[in-house]
Amino acid sequence: QVQLVESGGDLVQAGGSLKLSCVVSGSSVSTRDMMWYRQALGKQRELVATISPTGSESYQDSVKGRFTISKDNARNTVYLQMNSLKPEDTAVYYCKCLHFGRTYWGQGTQVTVSS
Repeated sequence: QVQLVESGGDLVQAGGSLKLSCVVSGSSVSTRDMMWYRQALGKQRELVATISPTGSESYQDSVKGRFTISKDNARNTVYLQMNSLKPEDTAVYYCKCLHFGRTYWGQGTQVTVSS
């Protein structure tokens, strides 16, 4: 059974930083693309960042230069370092992986950025 558990969300002022974590069990971050998504209230869920098994990173344009996705294969954990946060970054952030053709999501962690 694949499980993803996110943590690290909080209330932060604009310009601040947060680091989200996603602990994975039942699958391996070293062999799967791992993704961070976010969903703001009343909006569709959107892809924020992806990290490949080899460590290649890609980002949504609105977070380039501010967010960094990384992973620790030994801890089977994926991270999202978020700097220079803006009110429009407010959302529930989700971790996602694909495992043998099935999609798995975490429960999400709330990030709120006050102006």
